[in-house]
Amino acid sequence: MKELLKKFEDKKPEIVFEWKDPETEAEGWVVINSLRGGAAGGGTRMRKGLDKREVESLAKTMEVKFTVSGPAIGGAKSGINFDPADPRKKGVLERWYKAVFPLLKNYYGTGGDLNVDEIHEVIPITEEYGLWHPQEGIVNGHFRATEPQKIKKLGQLRQGVSKVLEDTNYTPTSRHKKYRVADMITGFGVAEAVRQYYTIWGGDISKKRAIIQGWGNVGAAATLYLAKYGVKIVGIIDRNGGIVSEKGLDLAAAKQLFFNKTGNQLNEPNLIPFEEISEKIWNVPADIFIPAAASRLVTARQIQQMASNGLEVISCGANVPFNDSEIFYGPTTELADGQVSLIPDFVANCGMARVFAYLMNTQAEITDEAIFTDVSQTIGNALKQAHHHNPQKNGIAQTLFRIALEQLV
Repeated sequence: MKELLKKFEDKKPEIVFEWKDPETEAEGWVVINSLRGGAAGGGTRMRKGLDKREVESLAKTMEVKFTVSGPAIGGAKSGINFDPADPRKKGVLERWYKAVFPLLKNYYGTGGDLNVDEIHEVIPITEEYGLWHPQEGIVNGHFRATEPQKIKKLGQLRQGVSKVLEDTNYTPTSRHKKYRVADMITGFGVAEAVRQYYTIWGGDISKKRAIIQGWGNVGAAATLYLAKYGVKIVGIIDRNGGIVSEKGLDLAAAKQLFFNKTGNQLNEPNLIPFEEISEKIWNVPADIFIPAAASRLVTARQIQQMASNGLEVISCGANVPFNDSEIFYGPTTELADGQVSLIPDFVANCGMARVFAYLMNTQAEITDEAIFTDVSQTIGNALKQAHHHNPQKNGIAQTLFRIALEQLV
């Protein structure tokens, strides 16, 4: 597996597009690892300090992810080095999408990612420039659709991704805000990976305790679904502080935190300061860990602390969550995979990629239940395949990587 990984990691990307914003200090990259199947896909992220290496690693992660989610295309990613809190953000995104429009029209499909919102930023801006949907390049490049097929596929993408959720099995209820498929589906998949894990490898999820890292769309939504399955939330760590609850937060408490969040930040009057929570939380006994913050944050020491306190499974909400220089399987990832059951990002957080693939099927049923069930089945099938090859509770990530890479290398 490591030889396959090294070969895949060392292969240079097929296309690297570099951009300097003429009006601000922003700079950006589109990295297309390959045009496998005639197209490539991957979301757009923005953060201060981002570099081309990060974008390249995420593009390779996307290529592996498509072996699970479909369609059979190459991996790509867009990244912008800019502070997302800067009031000039909207202008930066507008100029960025204008620059990359030819790629998006012909062979590259994008969406939201860290600090870039699919519904409120990506879709409206790209529509202004004439795209029917940010995935149009995949419909053109991979499916080579006829005009009627293109209209059908893009229409389903427009309808399904932005669909307001109505089924209370899949959405929290709020008088103040409606939630859409794109808001909830990735977090659902991360939580569903945990549920499927306990179904396949054994264990009662309703008796488990969880720690959550990050309170953006993925972490907050995953928390809601875990709480719905009966999991008690014993700790949450976010960039501005955190919470520890020995008794564990139930669904009602998790919903309240979800509704109260400010942007992508945990909003609670009695937050433990970050410096204190970042020392304390890793020693809280928990069975489940959801890393759903930025990339490369989770350290070997944190893994060892959680493992010594009963950790059983990690479901990766963040892409490349471990603090390794390697793209996929460095020493921290290997440590985690050897000590606990590690469900890697390309399976656990494939929800949005799978929704795109599902909606490009001209026979897709666009209901809450159909979309969420399809994501659940996709993740479940990947884990069942891993269990067939390796029924042990350790080495799950290595098994999943081997299955994926044999399709790519």
